[in-house]
This record gives sequence, structure tokens and C-alpha cells, in this order.
Amino acid sequence: MQSWLFVLTVLAALGSGLMAGLFFAFSAFIMQAFATRPAAVGIAAMQSINETILNPVFFLLFFGTAVLSLILAILAVIGSDDAGSGWRLAGGLLYLIGAIGITMRWNVPLNNGLAQVMPESPEGAAVWARYLKVWTRWNHVRTVACLAATASFILGMR
Repeated sequence: MQSWLFVLTVLAALGSGLMAGLFFAFSAFIMQAFATRPAAVGIAAMQSINETILNPVFFLLFFGTAVLSLILAILAVIGSDDAGSGWRLAGGLLYLIGAIGITMRWNVPLNNGLAQVMPESPEGAAVWARYLKVWTRWNHVRTVACLAATASFILGMR
């Protein structure tokens, strides 16, 4: 494996691993903790997180890993025939579909809907009940996809 390809793969593995950890924290305890609080408290906390996370460090990690995943997937398809190319393709697709695709299709629209409600309102409580269930379900999928992408990138370094 060429050294530049190795470096790209390491960076993709680190990025997808960090994203897996972030998503895991939400799946394992953050959303569960929010669910134990009154709806208004959970809504306000999640609204704050959804605003705060939109920062350059998160964007670099989230979308930078997507760029690396896309590059590695393309390289695997167009001509890399080494033993790890299939793993790098799998890692790239898992991250692009499992992190980016699911986030854009499910989690972002749910976040946008949550941003529109007043935490103390009856409508807010109804939105929150659905949000907890659906957002967390898709977050579990993102967690597993990013973890599988990390493992695939690691295996792709052989």
C-alpha cells in the first residue's frame, strides 16, 4: 500500500471512529438521560446541542471524513486491486450511507422540526415523544454504520 493511501485510510478510520463514539454517546446515555427529564427540559437541552454542534470542528470531522470516504471508495473502484481495496470501499460506503445519508434523511429533518417547537408547549411534548423514539432509532444505525466503517478502514490497511 502506498504511503499516501495509508495516511488517507488512517484518517478515515480515525474520523469514522470519532463519529461512532459521538453517536454512541447519544445512543447509550445522552438520549436516555433526556428522556427521564420533563419534555421541556429535554427539548431545550437537545435544541441547545443541535445549535452548538454546528461549528467548524464538527463540520471538519463529519464532512472531512465523508470526503476521505468518497476518495477511498472511488480509488477502490477505479483501480486499486490490493487486498484492502474491498475493505476501503466498504468503509467508504458505510460512512457515506450510514453517517451522511441517514443524518441528512432522518436526523437533520427531525432536528429542524424540534427547533420549531416551544419546549413548554403541548405540541412540544408530542413532538418530543416522537423525536426521542425515531431520532434515537436512526442514531443507533449511524453508530453501527460508523463503527463498521472504522473496522473496514482498519482492515483496508492490510
